[in-house]
Amino acid sequence: MNVEGQLLKKRGSKAIPHLEQYTPVWIVDQLVMPQEEAVQFDVVFQHNLYGWVKRRYRYDGFNNVLYYKGQTLVPPEKVLEIQEKEPYIVPLVADVPNSYGG
Repeated sequence: MNVEGQLLKKRGSKAIPHLEQYTPVWIVDQLVMPQEEAVQFDVVFQHNLYGWVKRRYRYDGFNNVLYYKGQTLVPPEKVLEIQEKEPYIVPLVADVPNSYGG
């Protein structure tokens, strides 16, 4: 497996347990930085308090740390476009009202 693939696998093992509470989750942008052993990525999901949000994360592969970098609201017309694609994390059961509020 190449360096990029290894970074994405490590990112998934750290990010998926955190993001599962928000399923379904779509990755809408990502930048793999092999020299820095890092991946910066944006995800979109429906938050129980804020509605549809886009959050940016940075995964540091060297330290195995997932950093939260902020969020913005997603306009309704953009949500429909995103939902046409396959989610990164698919829910087993939709549970938006009971998801974590953070």
